[in-house]
Amino acid sequence: MKKYIVIALVILQSNLQAQKHTAIAFTPTKYFSEFSSANAPMLTIRPGDTVYTSTVDCNGFDSLGHQLTEKDALNPLTGPFYVEGAEPGDVLKVNLVKLSFSRKTAFSSAFFHERALPASDYAPFSKITPVIWDLDVKKMIASPRMNSAHLKNFNVKIHPFLGCVGVAPEGKPFPTTDSGPFGGNMDFTAVTDHASVYLPVYHNGALLTLGDGHAAQGDGELNWDAIETSLNVAFTVQLIKKPTVALAAPRVENNEYLMAVGADSSLDVALKIATKGLLRWLQEKYNLTDAEATQVMGSSLEYKIAEIVDPKVEIVAMIKKTALAKISR
Repeated sequence: MKKYIVIALVILQSNLQAQKHTAIAFTPTKYFSEFSSANAPMLTIRPGDTVYTSTVDCNGFDSLGHQLTEKDALNPLTGPFYVEGAEPGDVLKVNLVKLSFSRKTAFSSAFFHERALPASDYAPFSKITPVIWDLDVKKMIASPRMNSAHLKNFNVKIHPFLGCVGVAPEGKPFPTTDSGPFGGNMDFTAVTDHASVYLPVYHNGALLTLGDGHAAQGDGELNWDAIETSLNVAFTVQLIKKPTVALAAPRVENNEYLMAVGADSSLDVALKIATKGLLRWLQEKYNLTDAEATQVMGSSLEYKIAEIVDPKVEIVAMIKKTALAKISR
């Protein structure tokens, strides 16, 4: 009997070692400015692997200030990563383990997007002028370099987050300035350390790309730029195989909130997509009836305007987990 126990333990240990997840350091050598199934994968990963990589900023500048892409390439992204086992109809859960700044400078623009103001007030803000920011990564604040009488002591709190996380979309390619059900250029400040992004899978391998690092951003990204910089990124992925209800739009989760993203050319429609996304999530997770959902969401829902300057505007419907903890299962 002892002999058989030893053999069983050896087999079990061998199986565990075979399933052991890998830490992978990936240095990008090519960047993409489209979300597309035609982009060749740069690396194959397995669910559970931890990938350590880097991103350039939205203009292609790396941690040393070298521009690694063509000048007209916007939001050049790292990847695509081919996820073993990912198939159409699955959901890819991207877990952001750690984001950090890879340099001490960033930039924004002295500019307001035309969607931000009435036409009668827009003219003084229509010229795009770059503004350099200094990042203090010890104090986690940023200060603009401006010859300004009023901003010499001005600074903002910073935290690194990704403007772009997306998979290859269904159908035609999308530029990395755009977003949709596949994720994309969401420019949502909650896409940061310890958050998870849920995306529908349309192609084998999912073809995940990410980038467009930010240090800070007001709601809507009114300047067309956030405070843009390059980042170091560590992430893992998980697969949710063939969920009962297909995922129709991106979701984001952190320790505090469940969040559903709605993107459309219309703010009204984006709000409806976000509201529907959160409604479906709560009903899947908590088995709420329609009437129950009206009371939970009507009393506790929050909205955030994540983006107004890209081809699609984005609204995020959010609800705190502390409110959901009071729901009887």
